[in-house]
Amino acid sequence: MTLQQLRYLVEVAQRGFNVSEAAEALFTSQPGVSKQIKQLENDLGIIIFERVGKRLTGVTEAGGQVLAHARRILAETENLKRYVDDYTHGQQGALVIATTHTQARYALPEAISRFRMRYPEVTLTLHQGMPDQFAEWLMRGDVDLAIATEALKDVSGIVALPCRQWHHAIVVPEAHPLLSAGAISLAELASYPLITYVRGVAGRIGMDAVFERQGLTPRIVLDALDADVVKTYVGLGMGVGIIAEHAFDPLRDPAAGLRLIQARHLFPANTTHVAIRRGTLLRRFEYDFIEDFAPGLNRDVVQKALQGGEITASDWL
Repeated sequence: MTLQQLRYLVEVAQRGFNVSEAAEALFTSQPGVSKQIKQLENDLGIIIFERVGKRLTGVTEAGGQVLAHARRILAETENLKRYVDDYTHGQQGALVIATTHTQARYALPEAISRFRMRYPEVTLTLHQGMPDQFAEWLMRGDVDLAIATEALKDVSGIVALPCRQWHHAIVVPEAHPLLSAGAISLAELASYPLITYVRGVAGRIGMDAVFERQGLTPRIVLDALDADVVKTYVGLGMGVGIIAEHAFDPLRDPAAGLRLIQARHLFPANTTHVAIRRGTLLRRFEYDFIEDFAPGLNRDVVQKALQGGEITASDWL
């Protein structure tokens, strides 16, 4: 049994038992993957994958146990590499972060700028995407950290650390009637065509729940992945925008004819999370990045969470 065989095994399972996709991800050949898996089954004396002809269709009961052990072995192997790298080259390495457009554009630039100054020899890469992709990327080891509002809590194998709270706000063109409407009600807001985030991004699920509880069905004329698209079409007069409050640029957006209206009385606060694969050994520069982005999440708090401790608001606010 070799680590290479265990990697092949885990990758095939993660790719939905598609050996071709696993081989491509591992930069090897399909026959080579199949041969190594068969050799592993022979060495262990058990059948790991269920088959229909030559096609893999599932995992046997014994195979499920083998997969669980294989994942733990590979995770500990990666942790050993991280420990050695951190011990011998603490100022070097690579940090890969998965995040949404809104976080990358409006929440992360200052923290990333400071990190680059502090660790100039660490290669930092941002992978933008949808939050529901991030858990898979973390579990595969494609990214080290994930930062988003949705889809990170209550995922098996992932530790999601609450780090920041933020609110939605309304954005309209200058001279819009809502600017002189006083305290806007949810029903009044719902009477306008709305432009906001696609479901699964930037608190959209929670926003929809607020309308639903009030028995309102807003007319969403456009939903987008990021606030810049929302603001563009608000500026074209297509509708009223609902965006993250911090996604309104106080210099650029007013110059483009846009105005911000507070909506904290309409929608509850949202919480951004930093997510880490459970069992991962973080390097010094990863702890430092997390604490710089969210000062309440110091090394002790993060380690407490990784060890299974509960993180409360008093730990990070």
